[in-house]
Amino acid sequence: MPIYEYRCPSCGFQKEHLQKMSDEPLSTCPSCGGSGYAKLLSAAGFQLKGSGWYATDFKGSNSGGGSSSSNTSTAAAPSCAGGGCACH
Repeated sequence: MPIYEYRCPSCGFQKEHLQKMSDEPLSTCPSCGGSGYAKLLSAAGFQLKGSGWYATDFKGSNSGGGSSSSNTSTAAAPSCAGGGCACH
């Protein structure tokens, strides 16, 4: 079931509610009883769990391994600096 975030414009009360997708949206503020209680648009948060997912999947390419490979290619460049080979 999705979690929806609501906020009351009258009193500023804000809370997350666990609701079915088929449930009607809430309209009454549980704090002040006002009728302007409305759903907020918020970013969905999720976490991949289970076998087959690793903590390093889909991480940025700014890891230490990437920088050492770029140094290796820079060191290999002088051996064919004349441009006669197609190793680039």
